[in-house]
Amino acid sequence: MRIILAFDSFKGCISAQEACKTAAKAIHETLPEAEAVECPLSDGGEGLVECVEQMLSVRRVHLKAHDPLMNIIDASYVIAEDGKTAYMEMAATSGLPLVPIEKRNPMITTTYGVGEMIIDAAQRGCKEIVMGIGGSATCDGGKGMIDCLKDNGYTLPSDELPHISIASDVTNPLCGDLGAARIFGPQKGATPEQVELLEARMKAFAKKTEDACLATKELAEYPGAGAAGGLGYGLMAYLKAELKSGIDTILDIKQFDTIIQDAHLIITGEGKSDEQTMMGKVPHGVLRRTPTSIPVWLISGCIDDSSNLLSPNFSLVKSINEGDDRPLDILLQPSVAKENLEKTIKKELEKN
Repeated sequence: MRIILAFDSFKGCISAQEACKTAAKAIHETLPEAEAVECPLSDGGEGLVECVEQMLSVRRVHLKAHDPLMNIIDASYVIAEDGKTAYMEMAATSGLPLVPIEKRNPMITTTYGVGEMIIDAAQRGCKEIVMGIGGSATCDGGKGMIDCLKDNGYTLPSDELPHISIASDVTNPLCGDLGAARIFGPQKGATPEQVELLEARMKAFAKKTEDACLATKELAEYPGAGAAGGLGYGLMAYLKAELKSGIDTILDIKQFDTIIQDAHLIITGEGKSDEQTMMGKVPHGVLRRTPTSIPVWLISGCIDDSSNLLSPNFSLVKSINEGDDRPLDILLQPSVAKENLEKTIKKELEKN
C-alpha cells in the first residue's frame, strides 16, 4: 500500500515537514508493510522557501535588507543549483511577524526590502524569480519595492531584472470592498479610519500607474492584484510579473503528478480547514490534482464544514482534536498536536 502524505503547515503549531513525519510514523506503526511518502507542501505563502529546500538542490544566500519599518535585518532566500532561478518569500523582509503587535500599522509599513531581494538576485545572475507573497505586514501596493528599485537606478519595467513568477492563491482585486485595504488592512493593524485612507491611497496609486501607461484599469481588478497588500499589482504593473497559483507552483516543482502515480491513499491537512480551504489552499490543490480513483483524506487541526464544501469532496474529513476538550493553548502546543495527529491517523487506518 502506497500512501502519500501531502500536508501544509499547521500554522503557529507544527511545520508541514513535522506533520508529514508524524503521519509517516503513525502509518509505519499501524501498517508496517505500507510505503509512506512524505510530501510537505506550501500554498505559496510562508514556507515556500523551506518547501523548495526539501524538493530541489538549492543554496541559501543571505543579505542585509530593510524590514517593514525600515530597520536593517538579515534576510535570505535560495538559488537553484544552476544559478538561474531564485526562490524567495516577500515575508522574509516584509512579513507581519517582523513587526511587533504594538507597532503594526500598514500606513507606514513598506515593501522596500522586497526590492532589495530582487536586486540581490539580479546581481547574483538570476534570470528567474519565484516569489511567494503571503503573510505581508504591508498595504502599499508594492510602492516601497518600486521606490527601492528606482533608488538603485532601475527604470521600470527593466530588462536588467529577472522575470518574476508570483506564487499566490489570493484572488482579491486591488481596490473595493474585496480589495487589499478593506479585507486585509485590519489584519495588519489598520483602524477603520486607516482602512479608508489606505483604500484612497490604493486608488490614487492605480490611477498614477495607469496614467504612466504601465497598466490598464482592468489590472487593478485582476484576481490577485490585492495580494500581499497590493504587492501583486505592483509586481504585475511595474515588473511585468506573471501571477500563478501558489499551490500549483509548488506541486509542479514537487512533480506531484508523478509522485502520486500508483498511490492507494493521499492524506492532506492544515491548521484549520473551512470554506477558505476550497479557494486554493493546499488541500484543495492536492484534491484537484488527484485522480478521483484515489481517496483523499483531509485531517486538520480544526474543521469547520458549516458551508458543506469539505465532506462532499474529500473521502474523509477529520479534526485531530475531536473529543479532546483541553484548552486551545494546550492543543496548539507542538507536542500535543503531533500526538493528536498520530492518534487520529492510527485510528482512521485501523477503521478503514
